[in-house]
Amino acid sequence: MRFFLFAIILFSFFSCSEKQEHKGKTPLVEVNGMFLYKEDVVKSTLVGLSAADSLRFVKDYIRKWSESVLLYEKAKNNIPDNEEIERMVNNYKRDLIVNAYQSELLNQKLNADTTNQALVDYYEINKGLFVLEEPVLKGLFIKVPLHAPQLVKVRQWYQKDTPETVDHLEKYSLQNAVSYEYFYDKWVSASEVLEKLPQHISLTGKRKMELKDTAYHYFLNVTDFLDKGELAPFDFVQVKVKEMLMNHSKQTFIKELKENLYQKAVENGEIINY
Repeated sequence: MRFFLFAIILFSFFSCSEKQEHKGKTPLVEVNGMFLYKEDVVKSTLVGLSAADSLRFVKDYIRKWSESVLLYEKAKNNIPDNEEIERMVNNYKRDLIVNAYQSELLNQKLNADTTNQALVDYYEINKGLFVLEEPVLKGLFIKVPLHAPQLVKVRQWYQKDTPETVDHLEKYSLQNAVSYEYFYDKWVSASEVLEKLPQHISLTGKRKMELKDTAYHYFLNVTDFLDKGELAPFDFVQVKVKEMLMNHSKQTFIKELKENLYQKAVENGEIINY
């Protein structure tokens, strides 16, 4: 980077010295009244260039920029009809300004509309939209080597979800477990948990289970279970609820905004029909 800045300084020294209003930027070269600035070149550079590579990069960048400006000027002077292009540019500029304005208003509106209570209310009103596509569960999973110590204790601890037994398991897992996952307090996809087991099992009925293979013991305690097709718990679909509410609010807000602007313009005589 030091070599690159040195190359930039060299080009700055030999660049046009005529005083212009550059808003604090350092001009490197001028082509037909358009300026290329040192700051713009610095942003485009690669880190770690040698002195020779830095100088080569700057020269190449300036050459390509100059060619681009010259080609633009040539094209501009030889296109017979610029009106259509100007119309497209103006339309694009208008769309950019409108989108920026709408985005700012939407950010303010959506922040107010997506409080936790608003999400809960939307979820309660639209429960039919939030049906589980796969089973979910709460519980605890632990995987330990086949000959790990205190397995008798682990068999006792994993079947209870009291603070005391959880504390025992957490301390034990730091030293002995290959995997320890606590999800008594949140819903998780059943498939994410079951795929960790050495064989396929059904969660219907039995919720406390121990399995093993040639290397490990697997302990799973399922405290809550909801099957596919049941109502999804709010905390499991909260992100989806927020996305749906924001999309609904966005569509409603934009529609109302346009309608209000139009009605106000009609009332003020700003829309004239010929």
